[in-house]
Amino acid sequence: MSDLVFLVALFSTLGTLVAWRVSGIVTAVVMAVLLLIWTISSSLQLPMLLAWAVFLTTALPLVIRPVRKEFLTRWIFALFKKATPTMSRTEREALEAGSVWWDGELFSGSPDWNKLLDYPAPKLTKEESDFLAGPVEELCALLNDWEITNKLNDLPESAWTLMKEKGFFGMIIPKEYGGLGFSALAHSAVVMKISSRSMSAAVTVMVPNSLGPAELLLSYGTDEQKKNYLPGLASGAQIPCFALTNPHAGSDAASIPDTGIVVKRIIDGKEALGLLANFEKRYITLASVATVAGLALNVKDPDGLLEGDDLTGITVVLVPADTAGVTLGRRHNPMGVPFINGPVLGKDVFIPIDWVVGGHAGLGKGWKMLMERLAVGRSISLPALSVGGAKYSSRVTGAYAAVRTQFHMPIGKFEGVEEKLAEIAGLTYMIESARTLTLGAVDSGERPAVISAIMKYSLTEKLRTVINHAMDIHAGSAISLGKRNVMANAYMALPIAITVEGANILTRTLIVFGQGALRSHPYVMREIEAVGNEDSETGLDQFDIAFFAHIQNTAANAIRSLFHGITGSIFAVVPQKKERRMYKRLTRLCAAFAFTADIVMITLGGALKRKEKISGRLADALSHLYLASALLKRFNDDGSPKDDLPLLRYGVDSALDETEKALSGVIDNLPACPVACFLRFVTFPLGRLERGPSDNLGHKVATIILEPSGTRDRLTEGVYSMADPSDSVGRIEDAFNKVVNAEPALRKINLGIRNGVINNRDDFTTALEAGVISQEEVDLLSVAREARNEAITVDDFTTEEMK
Repeated sequence: MSDLVFLVALFSTLGTLVAWRVSGIVTAVVMAVLLLIWTISSSLQLPMLLAWAVFLTTALPLVIRPVRKEFLTRWIFALFKKATPTMSRTEREALEAGSVWWDGELFSGSPDWNKLLDYPAPKLTKEESDFLAGPVEELCALLNDWEITNKLNDLPESAWTLMKEKGFFGMIIPKEYGGLGFSALAHSAVVMKISSRSMSAAVTVMVPNSLGPAELLLSYGTDEQKKNYLPGLASGAQIPCFALTNPHAGSDAASIPDTGIVVKRIIDGKEALGLLANFEKRYITLASVATVAGLALNVKDPDGLLEGDDLTGITVVLVPADTAGVTLGRRHNPMGVPFINGPVLGKDVFIPIDWVVGGHAGLGKGWKMLMERLAVGRSISLPALSVGGAKYSSRVTGAYAAVRTQFHMPIGKFEGVEEKLAEIAGLTYMIESARTLTLGAVDSGERPAVISAIMKYSLTEKLRTVINHAMDIHAGSAISLGKRNVMANAYMALPIAITVEGANILTRTLIVFGQGALRSHPYVMREIEAVGNEDSETGLDQFDIAFFAHIQNTAANAIRSLFHGITGSIFAVVPQKKERRMYKRLTRLCAAFAFTADIVMITLGGALKRKEKISGRLADALSHLYLASALLKRFNDDGSPKDDLPLLRYGVDSALDETEKALSGVIDNLPACPVACFLRFVTFPLGRLERGPSDNLGHKVATIILEPSGTRDRLTEGVYSMADPSDSVGRIEDAFNKVVNAEPALRKINLGIRNGVINNRDDFTTALEAGVISQEEVDLLSVAREARNEAITVDDFTTEEMK
């Protein structure tokens, strides 16, 4: 019996020490002490001898580095060196772009929640708030999406003038160059508000402030280039576009066939070094109105005219639109959404080296520039569009569902509609949480490459769900085009946001986990760098440290995942908050994700690159772990408002359910059955524990956007809103307010019908005469009925108008 007790004590202690990531030496000392106590207190038995044998032959050699490195690590190092493919320059630049931030904590399997909560919440300055309340409101008031889409096929001239005069195109440009010098949070807030009014206008403002000439010049341009271009870009005198995509190289942008051949030309009687460029670009926003185009070219130097190393390859140049050989002006028609978008063509265009971003030193550095700036840009623009669209849909669809009636009841009261309303509101709260968390990181100096890919992919996909649900609820009024329609333009614009900056399919299957597994993992990149070290002995030493730390981390996550899975994570150490149960559940799944990721990488190795379905599911898991983290962070930053708790619970329940679903899908599809069975035992010892939001919780969340409240206003804060009955959106908001005001009177009428006093709920005169309602209530009901009729009316046209 005593032997069994000691064995249990040995295994329990070992598991605890490994789970808490105690160093190997300390662990070995503790285990040796326990073995000595067992030896002293008991007679020599076979279990004891086996325990000593295992300890002396495995534990001691593993913790004595010189022995381990010489007899074990050297052999493993040689295997890794043989199996690890050489990393190309573009692959390395893509992996090294940006910074590792909260994604590193998630990949560790043991995130520091206090570290997350200590990140400062981003705040707008007074100047930024005033800009939103002034020029942005003024711009939104000028925008009528029906007119823009169906009559002008462009923004109104008054909007273009205002955007230029008020500096909308120079939000990211410092004040020293005439720009506004806004934060990422303000940039996002401006785009978000405009997108709730007009997607065309939002994209027009977004592009000059995103990946393009201004951002590239600020980070990499020469002083002369900055002085030459930035003031004009800030004032709107210069309209920029940036051209990357070629018909034959979209997502595979590193392989663009657009070339710049290094040549010499006589310019103004002097010999000049430059590039003879030929290019064919498409899908370029603002191309047909641009005065300067940023271009990505593949520079080649067949005659060896360049002096220096690594000066060929992807290079970014700035080319005035009126340069000989450049063709601009034609437009694409993206889903009928008339933001300016078209091709940029060039035939034998001579580009002086001075036009290369960064000058001569910028040659061949284009891919690195683009990857580094994309790490920031993906965090701001498209997430802002997504959140703006979701907040808009939440506000207008909740109001419509409260106003529209069927069977004498608001459609929002039907459980089927309520279910979709809950998801609309819950996802809106979720993606706004991710937006503010990520912007806080960007404004504090982070360039979160993997997180930015998560933001682009996850937020546009969540918006897809929100818009589709909203279309279902608005039903016939959503598909009947006209100036009263409030959903069709958002629905038609949605695929554009999903396609921009790389299709979501590829973002999910190749970038989020594909880059994250190397970039964000605490040890994998260190192992790869050690293997690639030209000094083999130094590389061996680095590899030994990283590899065995990796093994310890994997073992720790396995034990924590199994333990928390069995105990329901009740012993997880988390911040002591009223929502601590959510932190505990999230902690369990972080360990499960990290362990699953390690096992998948170990078993599939290089083949994982081709197992895009598995990689995509791991991307889903990582994305939802980040979204759940963002939800908890936002709730804490907002002061933990009790009224927002249903939104928090709905979002976390949904995110954790999706995480479990993704991890389960990974395990189900692993090719090695024994590995899959072991992995399932460790990650889900009692089966899946998450069940998603309950129906009762969904009811509470849907009610938030069906009724006026501070919670509804906080959920949709930052979108353009009005209650002007002459406006398509204002008409629904006006009806919503009037219907809500009339509800007490309507309840009296319904009570009168049930009591047999009256028999027609639409006959207010009879109800008044019967004493069921007062004259004031008759007026309220009449006004509400008129407003409701206006809100649900759809447009129709004569045959001639249709032609």
